Amino acid sequence: MEFQDKVLKCIDCGNDFVFTAGEQLFFHDKQFKNEPKRCKACKTKRVAVLGAPPAQGQTHRYTKVETQAVCSGCGKQTTVPFRPTQGRPVFCRECFQSRRTAASA
Repeated sequence: MEFQDKVLKCIDCGNDFVFTAGEQLFFHDKQFKNEPKRCKACKTKRVAVLGAPPAQGQTHRYTKVETQAVCSGCGKQTTVPFRPTQGRPVFCRECFQSRRTAASA
């Protein structure tokens, strides 16, 4: 399969950017279904805002999110490495591990 560079429009800034043949080959190899929607600058900005880890090769680090919560299993105060979603239970490490082993058995 042969790929050719494509010009796409960024959904954030509206500028045109090139989706190179090499990037298309990478997307094809990884079986990604959608073309990129953002230029590199807007993608970098979005990743920084969302707190996602940077792509490999980038030198800056992301800050780890830690949130105080009350365990839905035992009721003790705990810290979790994510922002809990409203309406979903949060478990301390011990309750999480015990539920995990019970589910796999």
